[in-house]
Amino acid sequence: MADLPEEHKASFLQQLEHMQVRDSLRLYNALVERCFKDCVSDFRSKNLAKDEEKCVQKCCEKFMNVSARTGMRFQEFFTEMEKQAAEAAKQASKKR
Repeated sequence: MADLPEEHKASFLQQLEHMQVRDSLRLYNALVERCFKDCVSDFRSKNLAKDEEKCVQKCCEKFMNVSARTGMRFQEFFTEMEKQAAEAAKQASKKR
């Protein structure tokens, strides 16, 4: 990325930010939909019942923990792939 002109870098960063915002919104929407389906069953009141509220809280915590853990695993995976690619490039340059 260091070789790219500044306008390409700026465009790339803007697109990356847009993707991150979109993914955050998807994550949030999935969280709301999942926890609502699992926890809310009584529509007689505009407020959540105590058991529904507790369920939603646990659901959100679990969802966020799983998402964070998944993100960490992806990061570890891609870091390992980068190391392997760098090693393969190093080996290929030695053969020349």
